Amino acid sequence: QVQLVESGGGLVQPGGSLRLSCAASGSIFSINTMGWYRQAPGKQRESVAFISNYGTTNYAGSAKGRFTISRDNAKNTVYLQMNSLKPEDTAVYFCCLSQKGEVYWGQGTQVTVSS
Repeated sequence: QVQLVESGGGLVQPGGSLRLSCAASGSIFSINTMGWYRQAPGKQRESVAFISNYGTTNYAGSAKGRFTISRDNAKNTVYLQMNSLKPEDTAVYFCCLSQKGEVYWGQGTQVTVSS
């Protein structure tokens, strides 16, 4: 079993920055992909960014140029640095880990961008 715990969400003004963290624990295999999804009120969950254990990254169009995903394999932790935040980035952000055909999810952390 795998547990994911997110942190770092909160309220920020437009143009501000936040850094989300997600720590994984349990049965973690060395080959895996970690990433972030988000879900805004009344909308479907959408992908934000992913990073493999090799460091290969992939971003959704809305995140490119503003968000940076990184990870610390020794700590089984993934980060999402979010800059130039916009009101439309307001959502619950979920961390996920994919390994050996299984996907695990965190409980989510709220990000609110508002003046």
